[in-house]
Amino acid sequence: MPNQIPNRQVVCETLTAHAENDKDIFVLCSDSRGSASLAPFAERFPEQFIEIGIAEQNLVSIAAGLASCGKKAFAASPACFLSTRSYEQVKVDCAYSNTNVKLIGISGGVSYGALGMSHHSAQDIAAMSALPNMRVYLPSDRHQTKCLVEALLRDEKPAYIRVGRNPVEDIYREKDCPFEMDKAVWLKGKNERVTAALIACGEMVHPALEAAAILQKGNISTSLLDMYCVKPLDKEAVIEAAQNADIVVTVEEHSPYGGLGSMVAQVVGENCPRRIKCLALPDAPVITGTSQEVFAHYGLTGEGIAATVRGLIQ
Repeated sequence: MPNQIPNRQVVCETLTAHAENDKDIFVLCSDSRGSASLAPFAERFPEQFIEIGIAEQNLVSIAAGLASCGKKAFAASPACFLSTRSYEQVKVDCAYSNTNVKLIGISGGVSYGALGMSHHSAQDIAAMSALPNMRVYLPSDRHQTKCLVEALLRDEKPAYIRVGRNPVEDIYREKDCPFEMDKAVWLKGKNERVTAALIACGEMVHPALEAAAILQKGNISTSLLDMYCVKPLDKEAVIEAAQNADIVVTVEEHSPYGGLGSMVAQVVGENCPRRIKCLALPDAPVITGTSQEVFAHYGLTGEGIAATVRGLIQ
């Protein structure tokens, strides 16, 4: 049966499970407890939950204030607003001050679908990655999301976590989710010589996994990296993947500028030059439609990625 639990819900469930014994955990939101799936946390721990209202700049600054007092602040807001309206506060209050604020960008990428460019976050990876001290994570499924949130509860550095709005297919198993902080996960082809190295993040990992299966049926060998840690990028894994492949293909739900593809291309170009193709959203307002309709239109599906790889090796 397909997974019905979105990553945003897992964020809430994980924080709720730990807040019982850790009263330093504080969750803040900007009139988004419903869309962030945070209502259960607010109901159970009202003294550890702060509703800011539609004021993203205040959301970030208040979270930073709590963090400066020793609290573990998790601030959730739609990624499209959190990464733009409050960018200066993120820059100064979180990154520059190196405060323990975890920014949860919900409904990232094109999750809001028909609401269009005003509600899409196709620039957040680039924007957040450009800030010193700010880490950027895009977990690929619910099990990895849980592992990531638990790891972030144990450290005291700022981070931006982007999750989508809808459930995504499981990639890992609950009791067997390989996770190491800031290390990419090899899903396929480690230590193997392959035709194409696929590197994906967030919701694009599952389509990349489907593409690998399609290509295998056509006798085209691939490796696949789940690069949930976009910053700090796992450069060692990128270099290893590129060195063992003829071509490198990155896949992301983001602008073609400044995201995973740009970072991977820089590492590959400096260390082991290969032909590289960066699959992403276009440098234009995307079409109106559901996430899956948008992905299909721009070739960000299993078959679309596979077709791109076949075109590159012909």
